[in-house]
Amino acid sequence: MELSELRLRRLTLDEALPALDSHLHSAFMAGLSTVTIVHGKGTGALRQAVHRVLAKHPLVESFRPGGYGEGGAGVTIVELADR
Repeated sequence: MELSELRLRRLTLDEALPALDSHLHSAFMAGLSTVTIVHGKGTGALRQAVHRVLAKHPLVESFRPGGYGEGGAGVTIVELADR
C-alpha cells in the first residue's frame, strides 16, 4: 500500500473511519507531509465524515478539497503536522 494515498470508496463509515485513523498514523510515522484521501463524490456522506475526523485529528495540520488534476471533490488533500 502506498502511504501517500488512501482509497475509501465503497467502504462503510464503520470501515472507513478506523482505516483513516490508522493510515494517518502510519503516514505520520513514515515522515510524510501530505496524504490524499480518496472518498469519491457520491452523496457526500463519506466526505463529510472524513472532514469531521480530520478537523479534530491531532496529526492533521490542515486539509482541503482536491483541485483540478488532483481528483476534485472526490478527494481530500491532508497536510500532516510536523514531527
